[in-house]
Amino acid sequence: MYIVQIASECAPVIKAGGLGDVVYGLSRELESRGHAVELILPMYDCMRYDHIWGLHDAYRDLWVPWFGGQIHCSVYCGWVHGRVCFFIEPHSGDNFFNRGCYYGCNDDNMRFAFFSKAALEFLLKSNKRPDIIHCHDWQTGLVPVMLFENYKYEMGNQRVCYTIHNFKHQGMGGSEILWATGLNQESYYFQYDRLRDNFNPFALNFMKGGIVYSNYVTTVSPHHAWEAHHGEFGYGLGHTLHLYQSKFRGILNGIDNDFWNPETDRYIPYKYTKENLEGKAKNKKALRDRLLLRDADKPIVAYIGRLDDQKGVHLVHHAIYHTLARGGQFVLLGSATEAGINAHFRHEKQFLNDNPDVHLELGFNEELSHLIYAGADTIVVPSNYEPCGLTQMIGLKYGTVPIVRGVGGLVNTVFDRDYDSDRLPEQRNGYVFQEADYSALESTMNRAFDLWYQEPEEFRQLVLQGMSYDYSWNYPGKEYLEIYELIRHK
Repeated sequence: MYIVQIASECAPVIKAGGLGDVVYGLSRELESRGHAVELILPMYDCMRYDHIWGLHDAYRDLWVPWFGGQIHCSVYCGWVHGRVCFFIEPHSGDNFFNRGCYYGCNDDNMRFAFFSKAALEFLLKSNKRPDIIHCHDWQTGLVPVMLFENYKYEMGNQRVCYTIHNFKHQGMGGSEILWATGLNQESYYFQYDRLRDNFNPFALNFMKGGIVYSNYVTTVSPHHAWEAHHGEFGYGLGHTLHLYQSKFRGILNGIDNDFWNPETDRYIPYKYTKENLEGKAKNKKALRDRLLLRDADKPIVAYIGRLDDQKGVHLVHHAIYHTLARGGQFVLLGSATEAGINAHFRHEKQFLNDNPDVHLELGFNEELSHLIYAGADTIVVPSNYEPCGLTQMIGLKYGTVPIVRGVGGLVNTVFDRDYDSDRLPEQRNGYVFQEADYSALESTMNRAFDLWYQEPEEFRQLVLQGMSYDYSWNYPGKEYLEIYELIRHK
């Protein structure tokens, strides 16, 4: 099969969050199964050019229709760790991708509407006719709309799979989006069953367009699909998902086994396997040495990730002090997206600076994150919502027991040691709590602490059970190929 991914990110060359990891990881998995995969990406001025090999002209004069005129673009091709990527560079006064950032501009809707249009023009003019076009998030929500409405005579056989990684950001615009992209007909697209936002009659919703017009829609875990359809985490799109439920499902993301693997990890001093856990104990000591923590017989609890409301930042803060109260040690690695949260944790860092049982690392450090996964005993993931979550899957791979809130993909990957009635005791791999409050977090952490202190062999067994789970791209890759085959033959 010939598959083209159209996305705003691909790790490690363009990475703002988990989207980049997924686009790269899935592409590599599909290629390893013998399929031809190409990626189309914006050519940002601030992307990591050092991760692109052999960058060269692929299509020098691409003229993209825009607002009744045309914008001249160059398309470059290069290899990002083995993946074939095409980068679209527009030459116009708008400077769509020369902003020193990926997102956060007040014309993001126009920037990515243009990118979507340019990606389709490139496929058309270069005579690329993939079996499947796979789009991601609101930034490419207009691709299936334009493919069906503007390009169906030239590219009528292309099928679209549309994956939503985060329902919170949906992409909004007014009639100017229609005139820019050549969709034009306001009365047609502002109908409720097309692009009109479910709650704002004067706005067009990119993500809704993606759901309505694509051949299949996925999100990044089965439980999050249920939450988006039936609960609050569809952020207003629940009714649209209900109308199209026959083509909607959740597929769990995977993690890259080459990058996240304690047997081969180049960032950790001691490699280890579930057959031989000695290296994990040595990494624990190496982590203490690096962060100047006291070398004592104590459990280490970790938190790795953004410090924001989505991640349950109030519970992260509480977990630090509860760990200290239970005689444990706490290591945090993360950066805050909001000034208030950032100031709060800077204050905590200062306050706890001389405590030999805690280290707060504010910022992100790839190498250190690997050592924390390898050296910690448990990892806490108290998210308010979590479409998939990679932290808990990486934790399991490294024998670090996850303590998670029962939302989104956390429900599909972590099974409570004491209370999961759907799993046999030997299939359970961590701890889960439901309510987003202090007492729920404390009682669940206490169960983990008690096991670590009182039943070390049982704790070790739980570690081994977690390490035996396979959350690589193997299964998700298979599921996506089943969807591709399904929509190809419709």
